[in-house]
Amino acid sequence: MTILLKDVFKKASQLSDDAQKLLAYQLLDDIEAELRWDDTLSKSQDNLEKMAEKARRDFKSGKVHQKGFDEL
Repeated sequence: MTILLKDVFKKASQLSDDAQKLLAYQLLDDIEAELRWDDTLSKSQDNLEKMAEKARRDFKSGKVHQKGFDEL
């Protein structure tokens, strides 16, 4: 555990029990979401690489042109 996270938990221990419980639920939700995101990215790496390669080919062949947001 990092020093920063230890400091966060030390600070959180000064909160009321209800506030600590709410914080704990929020942290658990964030951690679960992060783990799901990591899992999703690791499973889609091959597809991302294929899409990136296609984008590079399209760019080199002139099929892709740079545009600003107002031109989309």
